Amino acid sequence: MDGGRVMGDWHGGPMVAFDLETTGTDIESDRIVTAAVVAVGPDGQVARERTWLVDPGVPIPEQASAIHGISTDQARAEGMAAAPAIEEITRTLFEALRSGTPLVVMNARYDLTLLDRECRRHGIQPLGERWRGRPAPVIDPLVLDKHADRYRKGRRNLQALCEHYGVTLDEAHNAGADALAAARAARRMGARHAVIGTVALADLHDLQIRAAAEQAASLQSYLRRTSDPEAIVERAWPVVPYRV
Repeated sequence: MDGGRVMGDWHGGPMVAFDLETTGTDIESDRIVTAAVVAVGPDGQVARERTWLVDPGVPIPEQASAIHGISTDQARAEGMAAAPAIEEITRTLFEALRSGTPLVVMNARYDLTLLDRECRRHGIQPLGERWRGRPAPVIDPLVLDKHADRYRKGRRNLQALCEHYGVTLDEAHNAGADALAAARAARRMGARHAVIGTVALADLHDLQIRAAAEQAASLQSYLRRTSDPEAIVERAWPVVPYRV
């Protein structure tokens, strides 16, 4: 943890952003197809970028290919085998967190949990088991935006957040473009909303754990009132615990 960073400047410092494109939306069974880790400087520009095309080892459904543009044939012909790719992705994220640089992940509960399950599937040590003590925080634009501007109407996906905060998203569902846009959106919302922007970096992770749980409880209550009396919405963040 970067204990030297002072209150209120996390959104003006360096960040590392992470994004996945996958075979689907089930965190327990779907697989990684592309991944990007993008280091973003204090000026908001890309300092370094690393991307992966992965052969997930299973067919990529047409619905997923239509979103991110990667077919089964392309992944098999050009992609890395899943196990070494997942090890590289996880190690790259670990090095970023160990350095004290905050990790920006839009809807972290999805991407980081799916990565965790891929690690377990391939016998790789998961990200959350690699560090001792407290890592640098995860910054989740989805959780922070809902916390800072909870009554705003409309969608809150990455494209919507980019439009709201004036961030350009040139290639939606390209992992590198999405990661960079998420970092820039996080920077803009931190600068705009004092309720999150003035929080010390050391406390930001804990704020999001509480906020994500509150948001999930609110959604669960709404669903139980309106459509599904037995609805359950996961409250854990940024990784859903692995349950054998």
